[in-house]
Amino acid sequence: MSLSSSAFIKLSQLTGQIQEVLDNVFAKQTFWVIADVTNYTYKSQSNYHYFELVEKDTASSKIIAKIAGRAWGNASLNIVNFENATGQKFKNDINVLIQVSVQYSSSFGLQLNLLDIDTNYTLGLFEQQRKNTLERLLKDNPDFIQKVGEEYVTRNGSLKFAKVIQKIAVISSETSAGYHDFKHTLMTNPFGYHFVIHNYFTLVQGEVNSAQVLAKMIEAYQSDSGYDALIIIRGGGAQMDFLIFDNYELSRAVAKFPIPIITGIGHQKNETIVDLMANTATKTPTKAAEFIIAHNRSFEESIVSLQKMMLIKTLQVLAQQKERLGQLNNIAANSTKDLLHKYHKDILSLSGSILLNPRIILSNKAQDIKNVIANLKSFNKSFLNNQRGQISHFQAVARMMSPQNILNKGFAIIKTDNKIRNSAEDIEKGDQITVVFAETEIKTIVQSKSTHDGREFDL
Repeated sequence: MSLSSSAFIKLSQLTGQIQEVLDNVFAKQTFWVIADVTNYTYKSQSNYHYFELVEKDTASSKIIAKIAGRAWGNASLNIVNFENATGQKFKNDINVLIQVSVQYSSSFGLQLNLLDIDTNYTLGLFEQQRKNTLERLLKDNPDFIQKVGEEYVTRNGSLKFAKVIQKIAVISSETSAGYHDFKHTLMTNPFGYHFVIHNYFTLVQGEVNSAQVLAKMIEAYQSDSGYDALIIIRGGGAQMDFLIFDNYELSRAVAKFPIPIITGIGHQKNETIVDLMANTATKTPTKAAEFIIAHNRSFEESIVSLQKMMLIKTLQVLAQQKERLGQLNNIAANSTKDLLHKYHKDILSLSGSILLNPRIILSNKAQDIKNVIANLKSFNKSFLNNQRGQISHFQAVARMMSPQNILNKGFAIIKTDNKIRNSAEDIEKGDQITVVFAETEIKTIVQSKSTHDGREFDL
């Protein structure tokens, strides 16, 4: 069968008509569309992005809509801005909210031109995932994860640090600059504290690597090394880099872990879920090291304070014993004087009787006088010897408790304005104090002042 020339048209004519109709309907219109990205490629030479946008049925995951898409020029710049803001690469299998225009051409067919991409939509997806994970942690693990107000209370968060943190397990990437900052800060601390650090290196980026971090935690625990703390370290990065620390299994393990965990994850915005589950969260690896140093410094300062308190108590006891010794000396002197005065009165009375009585009475009284004198000498000697013994005892105690002897034992005296201070009430930050040792005086300036009750230390 032969057709006349008026019975058919060229393909270009048909596609031209289609283009004209679509241009009339969609010209100068833009649409915000939610879709998944697939079949993505990027041509760096031309700065073109090619991809397909698909919509899937939520129940069966079957594709119910699909169309080609592309981006170039300002749209390519918007994709870069999206990646920087979210930390999410524009790639296959991500769900996005994008602004598009409809375009049809005879050569390439129907496609959507990407104009802009909504970063808040993608960040909202991350936040919703985080919220769902937190709710699941609370629901599935009430024995060791609870929420009180806005705070998360976990078993790990309730653990007490040792008075001195010295033996440490560190989970980090071996090449991480944050790890080297952490180690350098610990090893060059100004107080000369020594630390034992055991490294458990692994990848700490990408959610798929959360299982490796969990495996390193288990390895550290099973080593039976008696760690004072376990440190999880990661340097800075984009938000997507920290999704590993929002992982459910890893966060659950941190909340339940029997060794206190300190996180030094280099983020400056929201805390990760691992931060919320850990005992102590710091913003950076360096801050984690500074926390450990400050913890140990606090213990050292409390010991120094206790030493000062013991010195003050010793000086108080010495003063009390000195006062008591003076009182005993006065008692001994007064007792001897009173006794001699009594016998003096007896002698005067006896002398009066002698003048009035016969010679025989005089003779008897003379004998009595001899006896009294003998007794007086014997008693006075015995009494004085006894008092001398007591005085010698208290003098020995006084010498033993003398300030110089106490100083020789390694204690020190704190003085300000040339006065011994037995209380810190008159000493303020910035005051000049003199620390007196046995053979040396040190003048120094008070850098800080804090209170304590001393009960936290085992003596």
